[in-house]
Amino acid sequence: MASLKELKNRIGSVKSTQKITKAKQMVAAAKLRRAQEAADAAKPYARRMANVVANLTAAMGEGATGPKLLSGTGNDQTHLLVVMTAERGLCGGFNANTAKEARQVIRCLQADGKTVKIITVGKKGREALKSDYADLFIDHVDLSEAKDKFTPFAIGLGKDLSARYDAGEFDVATLIFSEFKNVLTQSPKALQLIPAEAPAEADTIDLNGSIYIYEPNETEILEDLLPRYLNTLVLSAMLENAAGEQAASMTAMDNATRNAGELIDSLTLQYNRARQAQITKELIEIISGAEAL
Repeated sequence: MASLKELKNRIGSVKSTQKITKAKQMVAAAKLRRAQEAADAAKPYARRMANVVANLTAAMGEGATGPKLLSGTGNDQTHLLVVMTAERGLCGGFNANTAKEARQVIRCLQADGKTVKIITVGKKGREALKSDYADLFIDHVDLSEAKDKFTPFAIGLGKDLSARYDAGEFDVATLIFSEFKNVLTQSPKALQLIPAEAPAEADTIDLNGSIYIYEPNETEILEDLLPRYLNTLVLSAMLENAAGEQAASMTAMDNATRNAGELIDSLTLQYNRARQAQITKELIEIISGAEAL
């Protein structure tokens, strides 16, 4: 059985840990509110952009190929996966779930004989995948200096993807990130970025037989609009990922704080029992000594 000093030291250590987890929980809660507001603010713009792309694509009519970002290369042999995770840990299974989704997608593609390349966004995803797929890495985006300002990073990544696509480095690009649903639920999601696909739920305009004439034509408009749409998708994913990270961190730290409290109660009970046993033993020794006299 542990001595009184050992139990006392351990109780003090757990209390210090509890203070840290409680502080981390409060910080994550404050950051979550800002991150959730940013993610929610970006959704209307992203939806509107998707609607515009969907309507322009529909207006092109059958047989029209459109820009390369929309029509594709005509091949799907080389796949680029953009795996987006957090820069830090202490957020439960948030990063592990995204890495698990990435592994599943990689295995499926390789089983079909496809060539896979990986760009990691966030340190934790790179650390999780490097043991198995380090040879597939072609680039990394460090978000440690982002400080909730993701727009420059999203635009930079979008331009890099467009440049690599134009250079013929890949045929299909897929973004794997964590979609924020609520404080308790963040679901890994695979979203195809290139060739661009308008969401199935995008609203299309019923022209009631009317015909829109675009100037310049739909293809030229899409050539200018699709890179912006790509940047919008990447930025929305970064914001969703940031909100999910803070929600997962808050939940994990709340659980850790409660577990620390339960451990403190258990150790305090052990300490009191050991102290009582020691006092009882000392009393018995004193009484036995007095009787011997």
